[in-house]
Amino acid sequence: MTLVATKLPRRYRRLPTHSDRLFETEPGTRILGHCHWQAQPRHHPTLVMVHGLEGSSDSLYMKGTAEKAFATGFNAVRLNQRNCGGTERLTPTLYNSGLSVDYRVVLLELAERDGLPEIFFCGHSMGGNLVLKMAGEFGASPPPQLRGVVGVCPTIELGRCADLLGAPRNAFYRWHFVRNLKKRYRSKVALFPDRYSAQGLDGVRTIREFDDAITAPNGGYRDAVDYYHRASAMRVVAQICVPTLILTAEDDPFIPIADVRESAVANNPNITVVQTHYGGHCGYVSASDGDERFWAEARTVEFCKAHSEL
Repeated sequence: MTLVATKLPRRYRRLPTHSDRLFETEPGTRILGHCHWQAQPRHHPTLVMVHGLEGSSDSLYMKGTAEKAFATGFNAVRLNQRNCGGTERLTPTLYNSGLSVDYRVVLLELAERDGLPEIFFCGHSMGGNLVLKMAGEFGASPPPQLRGVVGVCPTIELGRCADLLGAPRNAFYRWHFVRNLKKRYRSKVALFPDRYSAQGLDGVRTIREFDDAITAPNGGYRDAVDYYHRASAMRVVAQICVPTLILTAEDDPFIPIADVRESAVANNPNITVVQTHYGGHCGYVSASDGDERFWAEARTVEFCKAHSEL
């Protein structure tokens, strides 16, 4: 299902043309959002979406979730993580799984500057880790506008996920991610040669090696082990105090199902875990037609609608 979901032809007839929005998340760094606004945005709930590793605001699940949300009456905002979606020039930094500050800034700007009364976040895979981490870092004092969070196959324990990606059975996925990470990094070297170097990059073969050589030192971490520990949402999920949905599949090729059974997740009454036998990694293709064909997208919007008062 992981692969099938990326290959099925899709059309988004109910998703109107977007407007671009740049969010300055720290000095010199901007991230790009594609926004689909209802006629009176302040009278509608808002769903903000964050993609996974090497995805973008144009990832199929991002557009699919946005379409369902907009048709249900939500404003829909599809965010690109730093450097993604052709935005490498908008920041001198790299993106990583610990940058929950970016989504905190987006949340506060939408709440305070735009006056949006209800804001939900949905993250897929790496994006799921980021939005869950953001919610956990707010602890007992989240902004009142943050009404809920959804993580679809979230990578909440990064070290375990990196190790699974390194397993022989995941050779295709590992090749795909490492190839694209190296390609993106080389474009960053070309844009900022005084800041980055491609020396040693050819020898990188795994996600852990890439994070050890590139992500960690450029993100302020000691090494990959330090990065995985500090950037994993698992450290703070016990502190989440807003309604939260986690969708996970037992056949996900690189997210251990044991992660959602950890006490930090299982003992938090604000977190609902829906665990399926099948679904792959962010796939969840069902036999039904219409909105139910992409099951996780439908459950995401259903959950947000259930927790909206508008």
